[in-house]
Parts: sequence; C-alpha cells; structure tokens
Amino acid sequence: MRGILSKLNAAQIIIYGFLFVIFIGTLLLMLPFSSAKGEVTGFIDALFTSTSCVCITGLTVVTTAEHWSLFGQWVILGLIQIGGLGFMCIVTMIFIAIGRKITIRERNVIQEAHNLNIQSGVVSFAMYIFKVTMAVELIGSAILALKFIPEFGLLGGIYRGIFHGISAFCNAGFDIIGSESISQYSGDLIINAVIMVLIVIGGLGFPVVQDIIVMFKNIKNKKFSLKFSLGRLKLQSKIAVTATAVLIITGALFVFLFEFNNTRTMAHMGIGDKILASFFQSVTWRTAGYFTIDQGGLEYSTKILGIVLMFIGGSPAGTAGGAKTVTMSVLLIAIFSLVRGKSEVNAFKRTIGMEIIQKSLSVVMMMLFVTISAVTVLSYTEAGLLMGNGGGFELLDIVYEVSSAIGTVGLTTGITPLLSDGGKLVISLCMYIGRVGPISLAVALSAKKNGSGIIRYPDGNIIVG
Repeated sequence: MRGILSKLNAAQIIIYGFLFVIFIGTLLLMLPFSSAKGEVTGFIDALFTSTSCVCITGLTVVTTAEHWSLFGQWVILGLIQIGGLGFMCIVTMIFIAIGRKITIRERNVIQEAHNLNIQSGVVSFAMYIFKVTMAVELIGSAILALKFIPEFGLLGGIYRGIFHGISAFCNAGFDIIGSESISQYSGDLIINAVIMVLIVIGGLGFPVVQDIIVMFKNIKNKKFSLKFSLGRLKLQSKIAVTATAVLIITGALFVFLFEFNNTRTMAHMGIGDKILASFFQSVTWRTAGYFTIDQGGLEYSTKILGIVLMFIGGSPAGTAGGAKTVTMSVLLIAIFSLVRGKSEVNAFKRTIGMEIIQKSLSVVMMMLFVTISAVTVLSYTEAGLLMGNGGGFELLDIVYEVSSAIGTVGLTTGITPLLSDGGKLVISLCMYIGRVGPISLAVALSAKKNGSGIIRYPDGNIIVG
C-alpha cells in the first residue's frame, strides 16, 4: 500500500482517498442491518447516499429518517464528519494520537487538501480545524438538543441535536426529521438561528474563522480597537466575510419579495416568519441542504436566484462547496478594474495578482462546463420526467438539481428520488466533482511549472469581446 501511495501526487491521494471512503460507506450502507426493514439496500441507492454524505451534499433518494436504521444513520453521520473535516485531517489526528510523526509528504497532502499557500504550520492548522469543529459542533448540538428533548425525549432529543449539529456545521443538510426536512420548525427562531449560524461558520472557511477569532481575542484583551482590528484582517477574510454578508442579505431580500404571496411557500406565514424563512432559504442555498419552505413550490424567479447562489457557494477551505465566494469576488473585482481602465486589480488596498485571477477564471469555467454537461446528459436520461411522464418536472428542475449537486448543496425540487439509475450516477458524479474538483484544480494550477521561462513564444494578437 505504501509503495502505491508513493507513486501518487498529493492531488491523486486526495481524489482516490475520497473515492475509497465513498466505497467503504457504500458497502456499509448496503448491509441489511443498515436499513430499518433489515433489507439490503441497492448498490446505486447506497452509492448515491454515501457519495452525498462524503461530499457533504444532502441529496437523498430515500428518506434518511425512515429508510435507515440507527446503525445506518450513524454510518451516514460518520461519513458526513469525514467529508466535512476532510479525511486527511482525520488521518492527521489519528497519527498524532498514536504518536506517529507526520512526514513532509503527508504535510504536502494536508496543504493541498485545504488549499493552503504555505506548508509550514499545516499540522497545527489541521489540529486547529479539528478543535474548532468539535467545539462549534458541541455548542450547536447542545442548543439543538435542548429544543428537541421536550418533543423526542432525553435520548431522542440528544441524538437529534448531535446529528443536526454535525450535519449543519458540515453543510451536509441531512436530517432525521422526515421527508420535509425541518419545515415544521419554520417559525422556531432558535432552531433556525442555530442551524444558520452553524452553516455560515462552516461555510466561511477555517482560515477566515481563525482570523476572526484572533481579532476578537485582541479586542477582548484591549490590544486593538474594533476599527483597527477589522483593518488587520487578512484580505481573504475581508473578501469572504463581505461577500457572504452581501449574498445572504441580498438573497433573503429577493426571496421575501418573490415568495411573499406564493401560496405554495410563504403566503400563509406572518411577516416575522416570512423574514425568518427568507433568511434561512438564502443561507441554505450556500451549500447547506436544509429547507423550511417547499423547494418545488418556489417561483421561477426564485429558483433562478437559487441556482446562481448555489453555483457561487461558500468560501474556500471550509465545509461549503460551489465556485466559492472569494473566487467570484476576484473575477467581479477584475471586471470592474478593467471597465474603469485600471492596470492593476485592487481590493481593500491590496493588489490581486494575475495568477489568482487566472485560477479563479479556471475554477468558474470548470464548474460551468460540468454543470452544462450534466444538464445535457440528464435532459436525455430523464426525458420522461421532462415530458411529464414521471411527475411533470421541467428543465429548470434539472438545472436546479445539477446546480445543487455540483455546489454540494443538497436542495431539490423533488426530482431526486424519481431519477433513473443513470440519472443518479450522473448526480453522484456531480457531487464528487463538486467536492474534489475545485481542490484538484487548485492543486494543478498552483503546482510549479517545470521549465517555466525556458521557452518564450512571441505574443499573438487576437480580438476578444
């Protein structure tokens, strides 16, 4: 095994590592005692579920609360945790626990897995990720458990608190409430707020969370003022936090306007509940997968908005998927700089290099290519659904489904359980690419180019635009 691994580069180890975890999860979920009825779950359904867990997506072809036994649900929870932390982080913690030294090669894989710029301190960063994850999940799970205990009893409430706390922080979206996700708690401020906070923290990215924690420590110890501390935040943090806030607020505003009188979603709600549901919908589009209003009943305009937000996703080096907020922000800043005739791309009094812009453009183009390809294939494999023979789904539902999968979101208009086996495989592939594709792409683009500068070809003049 060690000889095989020595022949793989960091990106390949990450890609094959996720495949290995998905395969093991599939075998475990196929076991008879993993299902509530004691029956063997089909390979395609088990593979789909395992992929959705490891890729922290949340799309399901069976109802988690009804189909899986307690053992099966714990397998799902374990796969979600591995997917959220990253298997290399788990391996690192095991190595540290048994006193095994982390080699330079393994440090390189950790660096690539979390898309870090430098290799120094990666083991400490992996430990930091583990500690923050455990702490945030523990707090979130405890608060949720207190809300669930009166309804489900002591053990049932604690179990549901732990399950949904982990699932929310990992942006997985799996629930053990029922087929309607947490829609029955659409008016519960505490449950909605806790899940939204967990989603946002997980989606901000661990480097940003670390930067913010350091900022608040400095303020608490009266080292710096709030204004000065905000200025000391890293550029990554400033862009991620700003983009996240703008997208959440803008998304909530448009959901509120579009769905205000929609009888299938929010028309029956009071103003307060409508505002809460709007914010929750905007947050969950950022790769979470939970929902409090019917996704199939959304207006066309709302679905299109959702597709855009799902495509953008969360921030880098976190538990969220998508093209990433920072990636899209860099491209928007570059466009504005070009329009204004600037020779450099600047943000928060810092210059963004051309290499970063090229990487951002490559990530977005890859995501677009995969999305368009998957929609095209599904339009063929699910022709019956599009023609109305399987429930009357429209092309927009297919686009919504694919965007949800490639962005590792987990929201669906109801099409997932009705997909053909071919369609399930396509969506599974989208979830996998959405989880490891951007990582492997970033690794490939950030690798040193051997021989760079040896050959320099003459510039060619072409017309664009």
